[in-house]
Amino acid sequence: MTKTLTRMDLSEAVFREVGLSRNESAALVESVLAHISDALVEGETVKISSFGTFSVRAKAERVGRNPKTGDEAPIPARRVLTFRPSHLMKDRVAAGNKS
Repeated sequence: MTKTLTRMDLSEAVFREVGLSRNESAALVESVLAHISDALVEGETVKISSFGTFSVRAKAERVGRNPKTGDEAPIPARRVLTFRPSHLMKDRVAAGNKS
């Protein structure tokens, strides 16, 4: 089973690395995530240097097909969140985080 990084893990890391109290660390993590979420809801692009870029893309309505039955069904227009990792992040993941 793989480990999942949670908000609590992030706030614990801030607590250990920065030295803020646990409550201040949790508030800081929540604030950063809220700023990122708010920007994306507004349609802004969020670029985190050496990590990657989050953006919202508009997808047009299209016709999809149920793979089991083959029946066509309309898929409505929607906005989707996309993430594009930086080259540094791609290289780090590809190296198996050995750096």
